[in-house]
Amino acid sequence: MQASTRPFLRALLPLTLLAAAAGAAAATVEVHVTGVMAGKGKVNVAVCDRERFLKQCAYSASAPAREGDNVVRIADVPAGNWAVLAYQDENANDELDRNIVGIPKENYGFSRDARGRFGPPGFDDAAIEVRGEVTQAAVKLR
Repeated sequence: MQASTRPFLRALLPLTLLAAAAGAAAATVEVHVTGVMAGKGKVNVAVCDRERFLKQCAYSASAPAREGDNVVRIADVPAGNWAVLAYQDENANDELDRNIVGIPKENYGFSRDARGRFGPPGFDDAAIEVRGEVTQAAVKLR
């Protein structure tokens, strides 16, 4: 019986090593958010790939809004190029509130201080490289 399990174990070993390598490639993105008004709601942060940029991002987290540098950590983000966006959700409704013509009413910002001219910036303007154990990103709310 022992000899019959060896092929199975040999096949399982590469898969186990691959899974371990994939886990090692994930990082924590530590987002430093400035320009926050103290005591008003929370700070929502999202990490987006090109495909989901400005849509339903794959990774997100939030923290209570406080004056000064607000740090929000998002764990298990795979290595690669990602854009970070943040906004102060003053009324804690988990939405970036907009006026009647679609302009945001709550402060927001992007990694690399990316800004658009007549709308949001493009993914490439905000993209950062996630690698290693911790990747830091700065976002200034405006």
